[in-house]
Amino acid sequence: RWVLNLQCKGSRNFLSALRRAVEVDFKDKDKHKSQGLYLLITGIPDQEAHTLSAYVAEVCRGFDLQLHICLFSVVEDVGSRGVLPARYANPAETASALKEIVQAAKGRFHWFGEAGIFESDDITIIVSEMEKANNYSQKCAFLVESLKQRA
Repeated sequence: RWVLNLQCKGSRNFLSALRRAVEVDFKDKDKHKSQGLYLLITGIPDQEAHTLSAYVAEVCRGFDLQLHICLFSVVEDVGSRGVLPARYANPAETASALKEIVQAAKGRFHWFGEAGIFESDDITIIVSEMEKANNYSQKCAFLVESLKQRA
C-alpha cells in the first residue's frame, strides 16, 4: 500500500523526509498497514550514514517496519546544473553508505543506472536459491548414479 510520496525539493535531507514519513504514517498506525518504506535516491544523503543508521534502526524496530533503498546512479558532472549538493560521494561510496543504512533497517538495497542493474539484494537472493537448487540437483544425480552402480 502506497501511503506517501515525500520529495526533498533538491536536497537529500534523508532524516527530515524519514521523520515526516514516520510521523505522518505512524501517528495513527492503527489506520495504516504499511510494512515498508521505499527511498528512491540519486546520491548520498546530506547526513552521515552512521547517524541515519542509528535513527533508522530505532524507528524500524519500534514500528516493525522495513526501509528499502533504490539508488539510481546518473553519470553527470558534479555541479553541472550549477548547484553543488551538500555532500558528495562517488557512486561506490554512496552505495556503501546506503547499504549500511538498509542493513540497520533490515531492508533491501537496489542499485541501478542507465546501464542496468549494478546490485540488487533481490537478485542476489534469487541467484543464491538457484545455486542451492543446482547443488542439490548435482547431489541427487550423484546419489542416483551411486545407487545404480550398487544395483
